[in-house]
Amino acid sequence: MADFEKLISRAEILLTRLEGILPQAVPEPDWQAIAWRWQVIAGRGQLVAVPHPHQIKLDAIHNVDVQKAEIVRNTRQFLAGLPANNVLLTGARGTGKSSLVKALLTDFSEQGLRLVEVDKQDLIALHDIVTLLCNRPEKFIVFCDDLSFEAGEPGYKALKVVLDGSVAATSDNVLVYATSNRRNLMPEFMNENLETSYLGEEIRPGDTTEEKVSLSERFGLWLSFYAFSQDEYLTVAQEWLQYFGVLTFAEIERKAALEFSHTRGARSGRVAYQFARDYAGRQGLAKSS
Repeated sequence: MADFEKLISRAEILLTRLEGILPQAVPEPDWQAIAWRWQVIAGRGQLVAVPHPHQIKLDAIHNVDVQKAEIVRNTRQFLAGLPANNVLLTGARGTGKSSLVKALLTDFSEQGLRLVEVDKQDLIALHDIVTLLCNRPEKFIVFCDDLSFEAGEPGYKALKVVLDGSVAATSDNVLVYATSNRRNLMPEFMNENLETSYLGEEIRPGDTTEEKVSLSERFGLWLSFYAFSQDEYLTVAQEWLQYFGVLTFAEIERKAALEFSHTRGARSGRVAYQFARDYAGRQGLAKSS
């Protein structure tokens, strides 16, 4: 009897050690949330809820009215169960591409819209992510921010499969919205335009160029964003100043806003926001001194 008890004790110790070695079960996502990030924890990917999503309203995004109208229309079709497209937002940095996608969540979460943010290096898990989402009643936007690929990156083909489908049909409750500073998501080189030249051992180098262009073509809706004019930049800067409590926008504020944009080498909504934070902070500090 004593030997049997020792055997049971040793077995319990062994099981305890094995539990520490074996991978833990991935927890069920918190489906009460409205936004998640795909994160790899202890070598296993999982949807981690974002406790405080960025709450920006569509009305707060300016100078992109045409692009806003198109992505809102496409999203409303999606929420209504109608055919809708994956969306690629490309163009000048800081012009509201990412903010526009985040604002969709703010305005449409009560209608069942949800957002899953996936970093480029995690795109190889897209099939697993879609499998997790496909049987849910909500509508999911898989959001890939600042997207671009170098040759040979594994996430490139994973994204192509989700956009175009493979043997299995794509899920009706998942769309991909991606932002990028360039339309073609993989780099192109001048010598790839020379159809008759040889690139290493490749027989048909022109096919490589077509392959690189083909990913962006799998997005059904392209929206292009452009650098702000001076007047557009100043309008947004004034609105952000008002948001931060600076109610005047006289010559001194205009001059400060333009000087700030010159130091950044760009005029955009992001630069206008950064200027307003800087200027309002300086004014507040001066008043408290």
